[in-house]
Amino acid sequence: FFWLSLNLWLFWKTFLLYYKGLEYYYLHQMLGLGLCVSRASASVLNLNCCLVLLPMCRVLLAFLRGTQKVASRKTRRLLDKSKTFHVTCGVTICIFSVLHVAAHLVNALNFSENYNEDFLALNAANYRGEVSQLSNILSVLVPGLTGVIMVLVLFLMCTASTYAIRVSNYDIFWYTHNLFFVFYMLLMLHVSGGVLKYQTNLEEHPPGCFNPNKTLRENMTVLKAFEETFPDYTTEPFPEDLPVPEPFVQNNFMRICSKEPKFQSHFPETWFWISGPLCLYCVERLYRYIRSNKPVTVTSVISHPSNVLEVRMMKDDFKARPGQYVILHCPRVSALESHPFTLTMCPTDTKATFGVHLKVVGDWTERFRDLLLLHSNQDTEILPIFQQRRYPKLYVDGPFGSPFEESLNYEVSLCVAGGIGVTPFASVLNTLLDDWKCYKLRRLYFIWVCRDIESFRWFADLLCMLHNKLWQENRPDYINIQLYLSQTDGIQKIIGEKYQALNSRLLIGRPRWKLLFDEIAKCNRRKTVGVFCCGPNKISKILHKLSNSSNSYGTRFEYNKESFS
Repeated sequence: FFWLSLNLWLFWKTFLLYYKGLEYYYLHQMLGLGLCVSRASASVLNLNCCLVLLPMCRVLLAFLRGTQKVASRKTRRLLDKSKTFHVTCGVTICIFSVLHVAAHLVNALNFSENYNEDFLALNAANYRGEVSQLSNILSVLVPGLTGVIMVLVLFLMCTASTYAIRVSNYDIFWYTHNLFFVFYMLLMLHVSGGVLKYQTNLEEHPPGCFNPNKTLRENMTVLKAFEETFPDYTTEPFPEDLPVPEPFVQNNFMRICSKEPKFQSHFPETWFWISGPLCLYCVERLYRYIRSNKPVTVTSVISHPSNVLEVRMMKDDFKARPGQYVILHCPRVSALESHPFTLTMCPTDTKATFGVHLKVVGDWTERFRDLLLLHSNQDTEILPIFQQRRYPKLYVDGPFGSPFEESLNYEVSLCVAGGIGVTPFASVLNTLLDDWKCYKLRRLYFIWVCRDIESFRWFADLLCMLHNKLWQENRPDYINIQLYLSQTDGIQKIIGEKYQALNSRLLIGRPRWKLLFDEIAKCNRRKTVGVFCCGPNKISKILHKLSNSSNSYGTRFEYNKESFS
């Protein structure tokens, strides 16, 4: 709502500037409201094209998120909404681009129909009626041609960004979204045409003034048109020794021309708006390329049940915090395409290994799995470094920040995972397994919902080790584990001595979220509980609603979320 209000306020202010501004009087006489609407929508586009790139500066966001002196908890929670802000700016660009194009189509028609014989410098058409010919619609080549191409590029980017296309074919979304660089280059050229001009010599030639070199009839026409637009405007005192027709004298003030009007094109303001963020984004991409140009060492590859692949790696000077993610790029899978994956294991002072779990659900992950595993149905492949087979080159870009970094900074945290959405919390659990005393967190509620029983085996060993460690340290209440199986097929498979600690925490069905929140609020009166969710939108919406609800125990829930989409 705030962003919508800001854009509408900017649109209205710019609209009034061009509607009432004296320097645009003659241009406004030719183009009418098309001038005001086109320039007002352009100002909104400038703002959004400037800011839409900033949420994609991942290194900058990770730096701000990890700097305690720069970012407070509220600031970091705002950074969590960077993706939402990026989408909002993109939608705003689409809406006001349609308005901008429509206004300029009207301007093109008015340039032709209202061809100005007196001030030829204002004209974009070469003669009256030029735009009536279809071949001359783009009479001004640079702005017109670049505008048409930008509309086509924006259309491809918008349609390919829809949820249906992202889910069905992520490659289309990825490749079309990278057309943004073409869009920005065309935008830089688009604003350099200088079609719209403003008057520079208002003192020598006030709009609607008396010109001694013109006939009375011509002057009266100019005066009448001016007074309809600016009824209260007066300029300089009337000199008594100069004979001027009575209509040009009002309240002992007059409008008189000493020179012909001069017109000049605006300096492209868009350059000021987008040059900074565009340069920042390019510098960051260059930095990321240099940082990730050395391939990592793949130490092991493990094939888990339900089409989940675990890759463990090592890289010199790689440091990461629990909850962060990296971007994997394998040239043998795709020369240009790369994908983000949450770290499930972070490097520590004692071990340099880090890892990710990825679910095989698309073309890229299928090809990646086939390259890493000799046989796709092989359960496990863990080889010592000196015996390991030749894995394809794999490059890692990152790490980058995410909302789950804050899970260790609350005294009480509620972590809810749906299926493979458990990956951000796996790195948190691994960190607690090493040492939990150095963090602010003193109680963790861990809720994991899966459709099949085999999915729990991804991190069953980790959960059991953490449970046993806390029992040995006399802190069994530090973590509350609840596993929910939404489908009951094959429930007998989890029975076994190895996972006995998890069997007692396995529940059938779905969590009763309202009762769960009431229980947490009752046990943590007048405390702030961090709520973290990574899973389907249906679950996240329920948790978001419950987090915003009040309770009788004075407990405050702060909601954080990461979505698959």
